Amino acid sequence: QVQLVESGGGLVQAGGSLRLSCAMSGISFAYYVLGWHRQAPGKDRKFVARIEWSSGSTLYADSVKGRFTISRDDAKNTVYLQMNDLNSEDTAVYYCAARRLDRDEYYYWGRGTQVTVSS
Repeated sequence: QVQLVESGGGLVQAGGSLRLSCAMSGISFAYYVLGWHRQAPGKDRKFVARIEWSSGSTLYADSVKGRFTISRDDAKNTVYLQMNDLNSEDTAVYYCAARRLDRDEYYYWGRGTQVTVSS
């Protein structure tokens, strides 16, 4: 059974930092893409960043480029999202997701972790 479990969310002041973690289990993610998405209150879920597990290639949404960094730890089967210089627009539930390299849509999802940025 594939499981993605996010952690690391919380309340932080504007300008602060948080690091989210996504612990993964159940399959080999060697040919997968791992992504972070977020959903703000009353808005659709949006892409934040993704990493190809094997190559380490990354991609970011324009809104977080230069502030957020996605990375992985092979030994721990964990993906991280380091978030710096947070602002109120980053307030959202953050979800970890996975898909195979040859698929367009993510189909394994975690339950999410809340990030709240106070101004």
